[in-house]
Amino acid sequence: MLKRAREVINIEARAVKGLLKNLDGNFSAAVDVLARCAGRVVVCGMGKTGIIGRKIAATFSSTGTPSVFVHSAEAVHGDLGQVTPKDILIVLSQSGETEETVRLLPLIKKIGARTIAMTGNPKSSLAQYSDIVLNTGVAREGCPLGLAPMASTTATLALGDALAACLIDRRGFKKEDFAFNHPGGSLGRRLLLKVEDIMRTGPALVKVKAQAKVKDVLLAITRARSGCACVVDGQDRLAGIFTDGDLRRHLEAGADILTAPVGDVMTRKAATVTKDKLAAQAFDILKTKNIDELPVVDKANKVVGLVDVQDLLKAGLV
Repeated sequence: MLKRAREVINIEARAVKGLLKNLDGNFSAAVDVLARCAGRVVVCGMGKTGIIGRKIAATFSSTGTPSVFVHSAEAVHGDLGQVTPKDILIVLSQSGETEETVRLLPLIKKIGARTIAMTGNPKSSLAQYSDIVLNTGVAREGCPLGLAPMASTTATLALGDALAACLIDRRGFKKEDFAFNHPGGSLGRRLLLKVEDIMRTGPALVKVKAQAKVKDVLLAITRARSGCACVVDGQDRLAGIFTDGDLRRHLEAGADILTAPVGDVMTRKAATVTKDKLAAQAFDILKTKNIDELPVVDKANKVVGLVDVQDLLKAGLV
């Protein structure tokens, strides 16, 4: 079984590598046509190749090239109505003679949409009907029977990824753009969620003066269900932070801390962040400094919020 597995993997690896010799001006022309598409990229195919087509369309859409998949058989039963003259079709067929796919070609021409063929047979009907032909031919399939498409579908997928990667470069598509298309994923949260979206404000933000007694500060922290208090001056500028860590350190030293002014026992040089920063950047500060709370300040160093590691947990960033 291991021998067979290695054989199949090697066959598919050679199939992908074999695409390199087929890359020519047609590939560059395909990238150019797709980049200038005024409509959508419509990927069309049947069977296993059609499944690969779905993935190609999904990759295009998530990386800045609006795309849909249309099943060849469904196209002749109404789905062809999705295609407009402004669209570009990428039609997949290893043989280039798949009946349901070939049947569509005159209709696509009548609509006026341009066609890019991805086929293993550059002399096929599909190739002859298409404006641009990309050769996905392979020497042999990985299937021991030589029947099920394996190497050919892998090669088609790789070529589709190559097109998508070139379009990313051509469009100047950035990580922030990708995140916008994936707001529900961890990457989207890391690149879109800002400190101001999750910081604690109002009653959840404890701000006290340096003269306040520690016992009163502890009561305020408890009421707010917070892990710290921001110590501010008369103009709301941050003077320090008082955390449970400060409390423990002074208790261990045997100090009568409860009646002491909080300004005497606070941490003076507190790490801070501004509300316009990414929440992921706030998490990096917390992690690097091994702390749990981070005051949010404005340009004048006035306290406007607080980020707690628990807030980052709830946001799915930890």
